[in-house]
Amino acid sequence: MGINWAAMAQVSTKTNLNDDRFKGIIYRKETTGDLRLHNNGWAVAVNFGEIRTYYRTRYYHFEFGTMHSPREQNQSKNLNVIGNELPKEFKLGKQNSVFIIRAGKGFKRYLSDKARRKGVAIGYNLEAGPAIALLKPYYLKFIEQVVVNGELESILVDKKFSEDNKTEFIDYGSIYGGAPFSTGLKEISILPGFQAKAGLFFSVGAFDEYVKAAEVGLMADLFIKKVPIMVETAGTTNTPLFLNLYVNLHFGRRSN
Repeated sequence: MGINWAAMAQVSTKTNLNDDRFKGIIYRKETTGDLRLHNNGWAVAVNFGEIRTYYRTRYYHFEFGTMHSPREQNQSKNLNVIGNELPKEFKLGKQNSVFIIRAGKGFKRYLSDKARRKGVAIGYNLEAGPAIALLKPYYLKFIEQVVVNGELESILVDKKFSEDNKTEFIDYGSIYGGAPFSTGLKEISILPGFQAKAGLFFSVGAFDEYVKAAEVGLMADLFIKKVPIMVETAGTTNTPLFLNLYVNLHFGRRSN
């Protein structure tokens, strides 16, 4: 049977609030969703938490997001239409689109008692676990000349990066435009790794039924080898490690 806030408030005025029996006893479970933005992408996530005491909650985290390179820039071209297809924006030198699946186990701890009175509670959270990078080849469209019925015609050809076409793949003048996002979906490969987060959060009413919190922090993704986002050149290299600052919004519900 649930206990409403008014009843809890009446008990609290007559009871020593330092008594552990009155720390986190209203709700035992917490399910939340996350909307996160970081330096080089975004993520959505779900968390399943167990409220141990008023101050401490353990949770499991599952997340899907993107990872970009700071060197990615949209390019466009004003060319004659070929085959009724307008040139689409593209990112020069991009080799793969990268999506990351993260899972983790963590805990969060409150540093103040203000949430008991429906104030803003401050706390921190730590989390770590496995990560998998999904690499989807990035395709570009190139103009090629072919002979049709004895006449030379221009056609568009979709190409992904390879060492054989490296020169034209990073040459702005050789590219017609970007290929559709769906091109290359059947060629996705995976790269395993590890992820960790440390954040400072601000929660409105930690004893309320509905979770409302904001979080800022540092996140790290480390993979077993370099993540090939960009074509490597003298001035561009890839890395296995990504460090990002993030902001996060939590929305959810607590239950018994």
